[in-house]
Amino acid sequence: MDMRQAIESRLKSLDVQVFEFQDDSHLHVGHAGNTGGGHYTVQIVSPRFQDTGRLERQRMVKNLLQDLFSDGLIHALSIKAQTPDEYFR
Repeated sequence: MDMRQAIESRLKSLDVQVFEFQDDSHLHVGHAGNTGGGHYTVQIVSPRFQDTGRLERQRMVKNLLQDLFSDGLIHALSIKAQTPDEYFR
């Protein structure tokens, strides 16, 4: 399973309507502090983000991906989390 699939499959409980994934790892090769794991950007659109703030949305996503962080597969993750109303307007 590639990283896109690994991340997307863990987010199923959010009823994701839009999932965009970008691997930014090549931009961070050899930088200080990177001891492995990839750098990724995701955009997630979910009705479950309704009535939640930006930080809570990020916590929701990171909690579902915790094993990928703890196993060292993700070093950095940029998250843009929106409701359908925010994304489709």
